[in-house]
Amino acid sequence: MAALAAALGGCGFALRRAPALRFRSVQLRGFAERSPLAEELRRQIEASGTTRVVESPADADAVLEALVDAREKSVVASTAAGQVREVQLRARFDFRLRTPGGRELLAPREILLSRDMSYSETIALAKEQEEAALYRAMQNDIAAQVMRRLAAAGPL
Repeated sequence: MAALAAALGGCGFALRRAPALRFRSVQLRGFAERSPLAEELRRQIEASGTTRVVESPADADAVLEALVDAREKSVVASTAAGQVREVQLRARFDFRLRTPGGRELLAPREILLSRDMSYSETIALAKEQEEAALYRAMQNDIAAQVMRRLAAAGPL
C-alpha cells in the first residue's frame, strides 16, 4: 500500500482540491432562503481557504447572482395504461458574476443537468428517496462547475 501511495505521489497525482478563487470575498445574491444550492456553494467557497462569503455587497469583492435556480421533473415513458415508467429530472442554474459596482466578470451562464430515473408505483417511497439523492448529486455537480467557472473568471 505504501508503495502505491509513493508511486502515485511521484507521478504528480493529487486529490482534487477546491479551486483557488481570485477574490477574497463574495456575496451570494438572488437565492431562495435556505437554498440547498446556496448552502453547498457557501461550503465550497469557504473550503477553498482563500475566499469567504459575506452578506453585504460593501464587504464583497465579487457578487455571485443567481438568475434561475430550478428543478423540473417530466415523464419520459409510460405504459399503454398511462402508468409512469420513467421520469427525467432536470436541475437548471443560471448565474452571473460581477463586482459590487456592476462590472461584469462573468456574463450570464447556464448549467443544465438531467438524469433519467425508472419509476414504479409499488416502490414509490424508495423512488422518492432516489429522486432526492439524484437532485443532491446534481446540486453538488452544479456547485463544483460553478466553482471552476469562478476560478477561471477574469481579474477584478
